[in-house]
Amino acid sequence: MQEKRETIRLDKWLWFARFFKTRALATKAVTNGHVRLNTVKTTKKSTLIGQGDVLTFRQADDIRVVEVAGLGTRRGPAPEAQTLYIDNTPPKDVRDYVPPSPKFEGKGRPTKKDRRTGLLSRRDMLD
Repeated sequence: MQEKRETIRLDKWLWFARFFKTRALATKAVTNGHVRLNTVKTTKKSTLIGQGDVLTFRQADDIRVVEVAGLGTRRGPAPEAQTLYIDNTPPKDVRDYVPPSPKFEGKGRPTKKDRRTGLLSRRDMLD
């Protein structure tokens, strides 16, 4: 006879593992179809997950791929939350990195000198 597998709700686990700041945000991500469970898109927040399941979802600008390693009983501190999953996210490719614009550099509005040099450089292109 098979033993009953321990499970927990998907939205609750995402919140326990600190992938989302609130449980409501985790629920919203699941119901909007942004979470895949074992490569199948799921839209039910009450979907039950257990150890060994693989979740794929977007977090900020990254696609996260995590394997459930533990279920947890509370939303504890970050070191405790990191024991709940194994991160299988592929490393970012260096070629995907877009450096900040060299002209802007966070200076705000261009100065009069910047505008003049810009106009002079455009004038050369027109000739």
